[in-house]
Amino acid sequence: MLTIDQECAIKTPILTTDLAIVGGGIAGLTLASALAKAGLKIVIIESQTQAQAASKRQAYALSVMSGRIFEGIGVWGRILPNIGKFRQIKLSDADYPQIVEFETADLKTEYLGYVGEHYAVATVLQDFLNDCPQVSWLCQGEVLNVDYGLNSAKIAVKLGETTHFVETKLVIGADGAKSKIREWANIATQGWKYWQSCVAFTIKHTAPRNDIAFERFWYSGPMGVLPLPDNRCQIVWTAPHEDAQNLQNISETEFIEKLKVRLGGVLGDFQLVNSRLLFPVQLMQSKQYIKPRLALIGDAAHCCHPLGGQGLNLGIRDAAALAEVLSQAYMKGEDIGNINVLKKYENWRKLENWTILGFVDILDRVFSNNFWPVVISRRFGILLMKNVHFLKVQILQLMTGLKGRFAKLAQS
Repeated sequence: MLTIDQECAIKTPILTTDLAIVGGGIAGLTLASALAKAGLKIVIIESQTQAQAASKRQAYALSVMSGRIFEGIGVWGRILPNIGKFRQIKLSDADYPQIVEFETADLKTEYLGYVGEHYAVATVLQDFLNDCPQVSWLCQGEVLNVDYGLNSAKIAVKLGETTHFVETKLVIGADGAKSKIREWANIATQGWKYWQSCVAFTIKHTAPRNDIAFERFWYSGPMGVLPLPDNRCQIVWTAPHEDAQNLQNISETEFIEKLKVRLGGVLGDFQLVNSRLLFPVQLMQSKQYIKPRLALIGDAAHCCHPLGGQGLNLGIRDAAALAEVLSQAYMKGEDIGNINVLKKYENWRKLENWTILGFVDILDRVFSNNFWPVVISRRFGILLMKNVHFLKVQILQLMTGLKGRFAKLAQS
């Protein structure tokens, strides 16, 4: 494993590789890990040190499918002991008394999902890749531009005061929602910003159970409550922009009183254990996931409302799908940067992602609403889910990644 940072410059002016992944977040790390046995030479270009990249204060819902992908890679056994797990999901709508309860028996799985803090997932993937001889890191590297040629692409990377070059058969944009790789490739996006923002924080509670996830809808927006180890929960509270700003700025005492009302006593007594982070939300889908010598994954390709915790899981499935396409092409001696190879990835993932993006958008719009015809309709839907087992299972399978095409990694 070669690590290159500001204190360790490349000895040659050009580093030649098969695959250059721009962005060392979880989606990019998953792709590199999924290709660990493929024989491809990989470079990960990350703007921070590994430690800094892993220290992000964030927690994610991880779906059953994401767990299976990590199991197929060979890292799940190191991730699972350090993350939250839930066996039940309770879906409620404001003051409506009917609650839909999803159980493990509905999927015939041990858990319905997991909740991982960023460092708990990222450090395991980093350690895994650091043991892979064909994977190199360009840490603290700023990508200046990408020049796409007929047979390769050349990436200019600034390390300290010096500019170096990476020549690669394929560039992967895994650099987030504001992707420079996407922007420089002139790939347009479609979508919209929501009228809502989210306040994310963690609490420690006294409830006797800590294996239940809650999706608590309200007229102003949903609230997701996800269990973490040590009787903690990650909460994402969605509200209109001004209200969300107010929730971040009011005193802790006042905030806790408001939170008690919204939680309705389901977690007993609790206390805040970190600061409240505010972020706006958007729906975004890239019109193209690929160009010759380029593929986008994760938030660089698409973003969705955090309702249901789908965002990262879509990126993990992107990574598994692209890894399978590239592995098969490489084994056949095909050019992994060829548009015909990359089209297989786009055809696989783009429509599936649109399905989830659209479903989550509809849920948010229908439930973040006090127009009574809509309220009556959605509460009829809750009754249907509660009483029609087939419908409940279909929705649960969609939200846990168990619908659509499975990557081979997830079948092992």
